[in-house]
Amino acid sequence: MSKRQIEIFTADCPLCSETVQMVQELACSSCEILVYNLGQERSKAQQYGVNAVPAIAINGTLVLIGKPSREQLQAVGVGQPLS
Repeated sequence: MSKRQIEIFTADCPLCSETVQMVQELACSSCEILVYNLGQERSKAQQYGVNAVPAIAINGTLVLIGKPSREQLQAVGVGQPLS
């Protein structure tokens, strides 16, 4: 079974920490979470065109920029089992 790859781009900020925690709380067994700090992974962030944090990419596509709500995360598939 393949997984939904969730990449979270952060900087050391409170909104980033809250976003990582919310994604981890919502994640299910179909989710694989990777967290990148912009200070260390700038080239990865540039590949996606990340210009603000927190930012979230799912399966290689940038889907959210800024602190998301639970509803926004669920709408893009976080915590939703793969069918």
